Amino acid sequence: MLQIDSWKRVLVWSVCVIGLLLALPNAFYTRVEQSNDAKAAIELGIDTPEMQVEAAQWPNWLPSSLVNLGLDLRGGAHLLAEVEVGDVYESRMEAMWPEIRDALRDERATVGTIRRQDSAPDEIRLRISQPEGMARALEVVRGLARQVQTLTGVGATDIEARAEGDTIVVQLSEAEKLASDDRTVRQSLEIIRRRIDEVGTREPTIQRQGADRILIQVPGIGSAGELKEIIGTTAQLTFNPVVGRGTDPDAVPGVGEEIVPSIDEGGVYYTLESAPVVTGEELVDAQPAFDQNGRPAVSFRFNTSGARKFGDYTLENIGAPFAIVLDDEVISAPVIQSHIPGGSGIITGNFTVEESTNLAVLLRAGALPAGLEFLEERTIGPELGQDSIDAGKVATIVAFVAVLVFMALSYGLFGIFANIALIINVGLLFGLLSLIGATLTLPGIAGIVLTVGMAVDANVLIFERIREELKSAKGPARAIELGYEKALSAILDANVTTFITAVILFAMGSGPVRGFSITLGLGILTSVFTAIFVTRLMIVMWFERRRPKTIEV
Repeated sequence: MLQIDSWKRVLVWSVCVIGLLLALPNAFYTRVEQSNDAKAAIELGIDTPEMQVEAAQWPNWLPSSLVNLGLDLRGGAHLLAEVEVGDVYESRMEAMWPEIRDALRDERATVGTIRRQDSAPDEIRLRISQPEGMARALEVVRGLARQVQTLTGVGATDIEARAEGDTIVVQLSEAEKLASDDRTVRQSLEIIRRRIDEVGTREPTIQRQGADRILIQVPGIGSAGELKEIIGTTAQLTFNPVVGRGTDPDAVPGVGEEIVPSIDEGGVYYTLESAPVVTGEELVDAQPAFDQNGRPAVSFRFNTSGARKFGDYTLENIGAPFAIVLDDEVISAPVIQSHIPGGSGIITGNFTVEESTNLAVLLRAGALPAGLEFLEERTIGPELGQDSIDAGKVATIVAFVAVLVFMALSYGLFGIFANIALIINVGLLFGLLSLIGATLTLPGIAGIVLTVGMAVDANVLIFERIREELKSAKGPARAIELGYEKALSAILDANVTTFITAVILFAMGSGPVRGFSITLGLGILTSVFTAIFVTRLMIVMWFERRRPKTIEV
């Protein structure tokens, strides 16, 4: 006998109502784009009119999540960037210099004094005063080398050292350069993704192209210039010892030193040690804050390693100035007043709220390991996207109407039940897309059209099974029950395999492929739910009310 418990009926209809409520805002709402100031206000929890989404006729207490439109539908920014991987070589050698210097100092009896010479950015040149100790010096330097992990296992070492008269030349090995290039591009890729997500955009397309290029497409960004401001800033934060302070930008720094301008004090230049004590890579958190005078600032916190180095340095250099450098500009150079053991502090300067928020975002995301050269930039308007939306609407409506007519003509009243379930199915699909904040692209619209076409497959299998059971002289109630029972395995097999395909497309694909897989996968879930539960519930409720002696399917 046909029987569905009351709690199951309530659950099915509740799911349908909730899904439709989640989908309805897309028909009533218009989206207001956020300016940079609004984005900054979001970070600090400040409410501004630009943060609001305008509603035409929609109560505030109902769900208000919207389906995001992709770049091809909504417009946005397109960038193709080349990672300047060579920049990493110089910073790598600078970081290695203190280690080499300290190691050779322990061998002064053999190698004599050491003096660093001017050299190319990707190498270190050291002159020793006792050339007869060159063999020992090379042995010490080569002992600092580390193995390079390659695809074929552990290969060559990361540095190479050779002698040129009384000079030691230290360079990165070719194996290390190749590994460094790959790491740099991968790190840049991840940092760009984190930065874009931090400022509130959704579902950007960020993927590697070739050896050292990155494609970036972000929907909803007003211009390519705005996107470049978000991702183009290196945001390299370092904490360097101060050697001196002056007003001559053309002064000649000593070996291992550099001259850096002050960001707040016009005409003031600091001479700093090139090797930083701590870098922004050792930051674990950075948040917009306010200093003791109520001015915007940025609070920061180091990891365990950074906190230890920061604490040791402040303990040993009380009374000495300490420069906080961001992108080769001194933000501030406070004098160390006391030991700072906790590894946390605050960066102050002439910031606005927006500037402090953006700086915190950049520091939290991490520093780009190398500069970016933008080879291609485009701002894509939404006009073509509107044409795609209109064409997609037409395609969806044609497919929808064709399926409705076919089901009504083929299965009569049962076909009408299936059509009602199909309408609910599309509503549930948009409800899920709104709930998870998915981005709808043109391939996503194709997935919806395909879902509409495939949504009635399960009902067709069920109705055909019911027809076969009716031919074997079974009563209508028994025929309906057996129709659902015997068709269930075929429905699950067909949809599970298709769902697995959608999952693989999502996991392995990118961009348009993922957009298609999302709508296809969610469409399968809603289709199975409406076919097995919603259509059956409507048929059972009709059967209980009419109690027909015969049925036609």
